[in-house]
Amino acid sequence: MNAAPARLKITEIFYSLQGESDSVGFPTVFVRLTGCPLRCQYCDTAYAFSGGEWMNLDAIVERVRELALRHVCVTGGEPLAQKGCLDLLSRLCDLGLRVSLETSGALPVDAVDPRVVKVVDVKTPASGEEHRNLYPQLATLTAQDQIKFVLCNRADYEWSRAKLAELSLADRCSVLFSPSNEELPARDLADWILADRLPVRMQLQLHKILWGNSPGK
Repeated sequence: MNAAPARLKITEIFYSLQGESDSVGFPTVFVRLTGCPLRCQYCDTAYAFSGGEWMNLDAIVERVRELALRHVCVTGGEPLAQKGCLDLLSRLCDLGLRVSLETSGALPVDAVDPRVVKVVDVKTPASGEEHRNLYPQLATLTAQDQIKFVLCNRADYEWSRAKLAELSLADRCSVLFSPSNEELPARDLADWILADRLPVRMQLQLHKILWGNSPGK
């Protein structure tokens, strides 16, 4: 008896400009999985917590192929909360695409296909989910991966600066510092980074500069 095809619950599949990470600005296909076990206070994708549509893996891969872009980003919600996400990532890599994964850092990443660029969001105190960080998993990251801190205030910045040094994160991969939209002025964060000469990359969310908080952008 044949096993049922693997399925994932999908909120949306769309294409836009990548707004974050080291591929910012590239036209990218986004596969947004439904569901997330975290509730960060600044979350801008709460619409992906529930709902969605069940799709089998073949249908998802075919839709990505139809959109015909070099870059594809699997995101959420928290994509790794669905077991089938690992298979999806490998299938997309098999197409020869540049595949990235946006994940919260609250779930293991060591089983993710090594071809995938992992963008791990370390949760700061002001997120309300700092206790969910799996710090040992950061040691599994490689030079192609990225660690992101979303900062809400000066206390978040000082906490993140301390983690950067304590865990030698910049020696492992690129580290991104991003101001939480409408909570921390970008100019303030830029001044702090320069004053402390931090080995990090500051980033703004390009999609929000262009389109605000519109879903599917």
